[in-house]
Amino acid sequence: MEVESAQLIAMAIAAGLGVLGPGIGIGLIGGKAMEAIGRNPEASGKVVSNMILAIVFAEALGILALVVSFIIRFVG
Repeated sequence: MEVESAQLIAMAIAAGLGVLGPGIGIGLIGGKAMEAIGRNPEASGKVVSNMILAIVFAEALGILALVVSFIIRFVG
């Protein structure tokens, strides 16, 4: 296997697995937030703001995985 093809495979694995966790996490965050709003609609402001903050942290991990995959491709 050539080095370039190994880099492409490593890039695909890093990007694919790296965004799998944050994708699942964002889905769980959204589901639990909707459940919390359904149980207590008066607290929806606090729930939504905390939900957005948690989504930002989860998405940062996905972006980090994408950056790492590009580093594998172009630097390695």
